[in-house]
Formats: sequence, C-alpha cells, structure tokens
Amino acid sequence: MAASAGPVLSREEVDRALARLGAERDAVESALLSLQDHPGLRLLDGAGLTGRTLERWSVVGQGLPLLWALFDRYSEALASARAVRARKAKPGGPELAELSELLTGDAVTVPGGAPDGPQRLGAPARLVERVSLEELMERMNSWYATVLEVVSAADAVWTALPARIDLLIAELRRVQTLAASLGVRSGTHPLGDDLEALDADLEGLRTEVRADPLALWRPARVPAQRGTVPDGGASALPSGVVDTERFDRAGRALDGVRQELENLLRLRDDAEERLQGVGDLLQRADATLAEARRARGEVLAKIAATEVPAVPGPASALRERIVLALDLRQNGQWYRLAPLLDALEDAAAKELARARQSLTEVTQPLAVRAELRGRLDAYKAMAARLRVSEDPVVLERYEKARWLLWSAPCDLRAAAGAVARFQQALRPAPGEPGAGAAEPDGTGYGGTGYGGAGYGGAGPSAAGYGGAVQDRIERDGIGRGGAAAGGEPADGQAVDGRVQGG
Repeated sequence: MAASAGPVLSREEVDRALARLGAERDAVESALLSLQDHPGLRLLDGAGLTGRTLERWSVVGQGLPLLWALFDRYSEALASARAVRARKAKPGGPELAELSELLTGDAVTVPGGAPDGPQRLGAPARLVERVSLEELMERMNSWYATVLEVVSAADAVWTALPARIDLLIAELRRVQTLAASLGVRSGTHPLGDDLEALDADLEGLRTEVRADPLALWRPARVPAQRGTVPDGGASALPSGVVDTERFDRAGRALDGVRQELENLLRLRDDAEERLQGVGDLLQRADATLAEARRARGEVLAKIAATEVPAVPGPASALRERIVLALDLRQNGQWYRLAPLLDALEDAAAKELARARQSLTEVTQPLAVRAELRGRLDAYKAMAARLRVSEDPVVLERYEKARWLLWSAPCDLRAAAGAVARFQQALRPAPGEPGAGAAEPDGTGYGGTGYGGAGYGGAGPSAAGYGGAVQDRIERDGIGRGGAAAGGEPADGQAVDGRVQGG
C-alpha cells in the first residue's frame, strides 16, 4: 500500500476518526432506507411519466442504485480500517501509517463518475476512481440531495392535487346535472359552454398531475445546500411549492357558474310569483289610466280649458312580452326568462308611474279649483272675524268669486283673479287704522283696526295665496280661452255658456 501523503494520525485521532465515520455511515444507511421506502419514489418507479418529470427522472432515477453502490464501498473501507485497528490494542508506527492512509488518503475504489456528482450524470467518465472516505461521503450526500429533491417534489404534487381535483370534478358533475335540469346545455347557453371547458381543463390537469407532476412544481429560488444529508432523512420537506393556479382558477370559475345556476333555480321557484306581480302592476296601471280618462271627461265638462292632456292607451307591447315570458316558463327555458322577467318588472313599474303621472296631469285643473274654493272659504271666515262680511264691496266680490268657482265650465283664470280681489277687499286702505295687519295666511286675524269700514279694492294685482294660484294657472296653462267673468247669474241659470254646478 502506498504511503499516506498526509501526516500520520495518532492512536487517539484514529479512534476518534473511526467513531465519527461509523456514525456517519449509520446515518447514511438510515437515510437510504427511508428514501427507498419513500412513497414518491414508488410512484415514480411505477408511473407512466411524460414531459419534464420523465426527462429528470430518467437521469436522477439512476442515483439510488449508485448511492447503494457507493455506500457499500464506504462500508467496506471502514470495515478494513476497523480490522487494522483491531490487530493491536496499541498499534505501532506501521499500523498507524496504514490507518492514516485508509482514513484520510485516496484509498477507496469507486465506479467512475463526475467528481461533483449528479450535475454531470451521463457525461463520459473513467471506469474507476480512487477517492478518500471524506470525498466519498460528500459524493453520496450530493447524490442523495438530488434524488430526494425530485422524489419529494413529485410526492408533494401528488399529495396536494389529485384528491382535490377529483373533488372538484365531482362538484362539476353535480353542477352539470343542475344545469341540465335548468335547460342549460353546451351550444345553447354560455354557461353550458363554460362547464364543458371546465370539464376538459380539469381532466387535462388530472392527467398532467399523474404523468408529469414536476410541471406543477415551483422550486425555491435558493436551492438546498448540497454536501449534507438533510435533517430528517428522506422525510425532509422539499424546497419549493406546488403550483395550484390552474386548479384555483378552475375552482373560481366553477363557483361563478354555480352561483348563476342557483340564481336560475331561484328564478324557477319564484317565476310564477314574479309574473303575477308584473300582472298586478299592469292592472293597477290600467285602472289608473281608466280613472284618468274618466277624470279628463269631468275636467272638460267642468273646467273651461282647451289644453287638458290626452290619456295614453295601455301598453300592448308589454303584454305581448308577458305572453312570451309565460311560454318560456312553460317550456322551462329559465336562462332566457331571467333577463326578460327583470325587464318586465322594470317596464311594469314604469308603466304604473306613467299612468299615475297622466292622472295627476289630467286632474290638475280640478285640484286648482279645489284650492281656490278652499281659499275663498278661508277668506269668507276671515271677513266674518273682521266683521266686514256685510260690506257691499266685500259681499260683491265674494259672490262674484263664488259664482265663478261654482259655475260650469269654470274659468280658472277669472276665478283666481276674483279670489285675489276678494282677498284685497279685506285689506284696509293705506293710512287707515289696521294698515299693515297680517295677510290671510299669516297671524293676527281679527286684530284691532279692522273696524268694518274703508275696505276698498287694493289694486289690480293679485296678492298672497291668490297670486300663487294665478301663477300656477299661468304656468300650467289651465283655463286659457275660458269665458270672461260677467255679471252675477240667477241661481240655476246659464250665463255666458256656464251653469251653476259642482
């Protein structure tokens, strides 16, 4: 045996080296046994691999047999060193030199290979090499780390995804059954096309997970340090994460489709009630329009006006759409009924609002006449409190206003002016006692200064509430073209085309 190139170890150093190398050998053996029983390794050995996984495993898969071969060489060299040490209790110089060569020199013959392990696996190499026990341990650690990385990554993907994909596919089947019950099928509705695409995507993902798990593995940016067996042996966690983006995206898409289908399911349960609600809205709109037509005839008979708006007819197009909705409900085409029913509810609500607006516009002249009548009665009560109701001017203006408001057809413009003049008759002339007292709609009715004399007209313009009604008449165009206010008629007699009436 060649002499050791390094220093000769002492007996104590030899014993410490043997103990350390023995402990390392036991650790490597335990790690190799765990790796051999790793579930990921068994799956890789039995799976029909493709893609990236096939490419890597075709190289890395040779590492485990090589690891056992190197381990055997290591064990044999360590056994040889132990045998030399056992020759004598106190080895002499020749024994210590031989032990130093065995423990620290290039005394182990191994199969040829790249000195830094798996990175150059498959490259041309020498048939045999001589290395030290320390270099042999580093080579085994390097091989072990590489094999464990691939095995653990594949096992992590197989652990994380297949069961979850199967559960998602089972949920997809349930959603597809629900879609079929609602008439949603591929080629007839976008949701059916979405479900078909999800089915194909999940089946493809399941196939890829089984055959090429490393395609779904994202290693950490900083690789695991080589040169040592990872803590925990073959059960050490891989350095990286499983790429679940496609699975998560499919899950979100399926949740969206399921929610839309559940909305259709609720529509199926509520369709009859919602259609009945639409019909009720249209009935109320028809009743309101009928009331508006009746009120229009009353306005034309009682109010001297030529600008009463026409009442629109019923929405026949809306009723045709209701018939279509009933047909869709009868045929179970819920996905087509959903947007139509939303539009019908909105249109029916607008139709009712349109009918109410028409009624309001048609009855506006009657509302104005009612306001004027109420104001006239309030002024009459005020005149009584002021004790001027028997004043000739006050009495004349009151009778004039009352005659105009209770005649038919009523000239609202002339009636508003008459009410305003009656109000003005209740004011004292400037400089007289009571001047500046409250208007009829203010406070101070019956205050001092209303002695019952001197209540002449206060000017041509209508003031107070009468002026507001006059402005409203002018704004709304009510009463234009009516008859002028003439003299007072006899009870029950027609004057200028008007008769006393309500």
